[in-house]
Amino acid sequence: MNVQAAEILRAPSTAHRIVSCRLCGSRLQHTLVDLGMSPPCESFLRADQLDQLELYYPLNVLVCDSCYLVQLKEYVSAETIFSEYAYFSSFSTSWVAHAKAYCEQVTKRLGLGGQSFVVELASNDGYLLQHFLPLGVPVLGVEPAANVAHAAVEKGVPTRVDFFGARLANQMVAEGRRADLIIGNNVLAQVPDLNDFVAGMKILLKPDGVITLEFPHIERLMAENQFDTIYHEHFSYFSLLTIDLMAARHGLRLIDVEELPTHGGSLRVYLAHEDSRWTVDDRVAELLDREKRHGLTEMSTYASFGYKARRAKRDLLAFLISAKNEGKRICGYGAPGKGNTLLNYCAIGTDFLDFTVDRNPYKHGRFTPGMHIPIKPIEAIDQAKPDYILILPWNLKDEIMRQMHHVVAWNARFVVAIPFVTVIDPSELRK
Repeated sequence: MNVQAAEILRAPSTAHRIVSCRLCGSRLQHTLVDLGMSPPCESFLRADQLDQLELYYPLNVLVCDSCYLVQLKEYVSAETIFSEYAYFSSFSTSWVAHAKAYCEQVTKRLGLGGQSFVVELASNDGYLLQHFLPLGVPVLGVEPAANVAHAAVEKGVPTRVDFFGARLANQMVAEGRRADLIIGNNVLAQVPDLNDFVAGMKILLKPDGVITLEFPHIERLMAENQFDTIYHEHFSYFSLLTIDLMAARHGLRLIDVEELPTHGGSLRVYLAHEDSRWTVDDRVAELLDREKRHGLTEMSTYASFGYKARRAKRDLLAFLISAKNEGKRICGYGAPGKGNTLLNYCAIGTDFLDFTVDRNPYKHGRFTPGMHIPIKPIEAIDQAKPDYILILPWNLKDEIMRQMHHVVAWNARFVVAIPFVTVIDPSELRK
């Protein structure tokens, strides 16, 4: 046994340690779901790494009974996860279209122009900020992963390689750069120090500036059994109730909210300084009331979620076992973070999936973490002609089924595992 493995085995258990909420500091005593042990979801392996030690961490999700923040402990640091990142936003056509529509809408709503300044936090490969350029709005991306930041710069999107928080916000203000609009799409969940991050946004925001944040809605996650969206790079999961409390802690006000279909059901919230000119839209109170009616202030609501995850696991395994016993060939489509949670929780390896494919060339020739399923280019599906294609990024299933409609030629079928197993015949879909 090597030294690192021995140290892991000797490490003291954290099961009985007191854990505090990363937002309000209250003691965490309630569990949403325990998905067992899993490696970091974006740690795709090269062939020469397959026989090396692979680190696994708990996916035990806790709930705060004071601020209702759903959260994981910080087992893996943000620096470890995001310094080099395998996810490039631009490989999803529908996500880029969503970003473009947002840029056009928010430019009109806020009256942005050549004298404005827009900052996106976790700006990835410039998938969003690129759409402000033809509108004549000055922008800056802040992105900790140098490899994806480089892709943004090549698109003409100015990008600063750094982690955002109060330190960087103070630096930018000292440089004379305060923002009319701060954007954070699917980044809030990936921040271990929430209070530092939100404090930084308040520092950077102009007196009448606006912050917009998008994130998966915990109400939809629970209602639609989206347990696979839980993984180590997502430290937190939010309701509007939590966002309202978080904003108030930092002298910000929740002024509007929109419900979006993206990522299985997301919220886009609008925040402003408490003393700003912005008024609060009626949608805020309406959604806060709905969350309360749906039990998001009751711990019993969260406690019931684990059963649904276990049932989905059994259903998927029963389907895969039956299909393989019938001699069917099965492959995956996509290698997203959520897919790796599903594969590891259900222990699905190459005994069930021959391979998976992905549009991102970075992942080609690599293997999924934990289950070591080979990742190939999209064309591998046409060569193998599988009977079933398990769509791992189920939130993009409509886009994927349109792109892959030609598999009808050999009678292949699509399979989606969330909320429960569904088999889809492409011959019954419109092109």
